[in-house]
Amino acid sequence: MTGRLAGKRIFLTGAAQGIGLAIAKAFLREEAALFLVDRDSDLLEREAKAFGESGEKVAWLAADIADAATITGAVRQAAGKIGSINALVNNAGVNVFAEPLETSDEEWSRCFDVNLKGAWNCCKAVLPGMMEAGGGVILNIASTHAFTIIPHTFPYPLAKHALLGMTKSLGLEYAPRNIRVNALAPGYVSTQKVIDYWNSFPDPEAAKAETMRLHPGGRIASPEEIAMAAVFMISDECPFMNATCLTIDGGLSVQQHPA
Repeated sequence: MTGRLAGKRIFLTGAAQGIGLAIAKAFLREEAALFLVDRDSDLLEREAKAFGESGEKVAWLAADIADAATITGAVRQAAGKIGSINALVNNAGVNVFAEPLETSDEEWSRCFDVNLKGAWNCCKAVLPGMMEAGGGVILNIASTHAFTIIPHTFPYPLAKHALLGMTKSLGLEYAPRNIRVNALAPGYVSTQKVIDYWNSFPDPEAAKAETMRLHPGGRIASPEEIAMAAVFMISDECPFMNATCLTIDGGLSVQQHPA
């Protein structure tokens, strides 16, 4: 299909790699206009220019979503580049995994500054324009950590639980203004972060095999599979889907014990 996102002017964070980059590519195939944000300026510029060379309508800015003033300015800049933002994808995030009592104040702050406050900064920046335009859609990329707990991953699940709570709260608050707010919860996805996780073990191949064994289908998701779900949730194909979360984890979070 093509044209499913025609007319969507999307502010996408964490766009330079992994799930965010896959989402950007899928959105462009469906004829959206994009304003891309990422902290990695070099990587973002390289990927964004590659899109631009294909004639697609893309603008970008290197920014830290934890900085509210910067994000407010970025949304203003986005409006000047691609038009008033009518869709937001809060994809940027940071893994902070530790034992609870070994978590430093710096780790705690960074986890919540990016995974929760950063997402709120983006929501707060785009909501006035959406209300003025008569509607919009927000998609928060959560995680299965938003409703399950894996030991030794503190405080990341706390932030993702809170992100899911914010999704529901904003979804109800702004439903009368024709603004849908939903979340997408991936499980394991074959990104560089997951590869780095496997490589942190003495036997990376054994670690990878153990991850695959946890999944009923014996594999994990590709970034493209998450991206196509994001296309659906941003599109007008689910106009009554609001204040909820779509889980894409191959059934991992449903089973009590691996087979």
